[in-house]
Amino acid sequence: MKLIRFGEAGKEKTGVIINDIKYDTSAFGEDYNEVFFENDGLNRLNKFVEENTGKLPVIDDNVRLGAPFARPSKIVCIGLNYAKHAKETNAPIPAEPIIFFKSTTALIGPNDDVVIPKNSVKTDWEVELAFVIGKKASYVSKEEAMDYVAGYCLHNDISEREFQLERGGTWDKGKGCDTFAPIGPWLATKDEIENPHNLRLWLKLNGKTLQDGNTDDFIFDIPTVLSYVSQFMTLLPGDVISTGTPHGVGLGFIPPVYLKPGDVMELGIDGLGTSRQEVKAFFGK
Repeated sequence: MKLIRFGEAGKEKTGVIINDIKYDTSAFGEDYNEVFFENDGLNRLNKFVEENTGKLPVIDDNVRLGAPFARPSKIVCIGLNYAKHAKETNAPIPAEPIIFFKSTTALIGPNDDVVIPKNSVKTDWEVELAFVIGKKASYVSKEEAMDYVAGYCLHNDISEREFQLERGGTWDKGKGCDTFAPIGPWLATKDEIENPHNLRLWLKLNGKTLQDGNTDDFIFDIPTVLSYVSQFMTLLPGDVISTGTPHGVGLGFIPPVYLKPGDVMELGIDGLGTSRQEVKAFFGK
């Protein structure tokens, strides 16, 4: 299945995509959240869809899509997980996965605007494959790790490099700004993706392709990442783990290239659709 959520921000309804047609599943009565995933929601939803074939309302293609799941308890990210990306940033190949967090308040829909934070001059892009946890995970072995994956989605790990790298402390403050986690358009269940370790992913800025990589360049594969993270924290159903970005980020250019108001990012992953974000200036206090 492909799960979507649609409608006004903060008031999204649930849906699915079947044969490229979007259907409203709000009559199912549950959001795609921790409780849903924890209580066999994917199988129950699949049964509901089968029982209501031909009865589900069709969603207009012009309706806004939100993130394909409700706000999770955490968004965990892995840094420098592509060999070519580590090389372009002059970073050594990590001996262990690098863990950082994005604030859950950064979560937005796949085609929502990205806002450059106040006082930012180094906002950057990062197309990434993310996966969603399907059941509570703690001290999981590599051999069992894939049993804990509910599905996969497209993520743009927007990053403010000055906040991340030049202000001291951890990376988190350059990663969790508002609008810095556009995710979607859909969550593809695990059976939809034959091999998550061989997926092309790409990003265009103003029509020019800047990132064009493949998950076969992972330093740490998905079972390794999930098992590793679960040694340090309990992963709850619906939690997101983003697996890193391929080469071609703005930081890696000479001189570096950063986002400015009016820029348009378009990105995609094989089997996981595409998204588009316009960049806006910060207006506020």
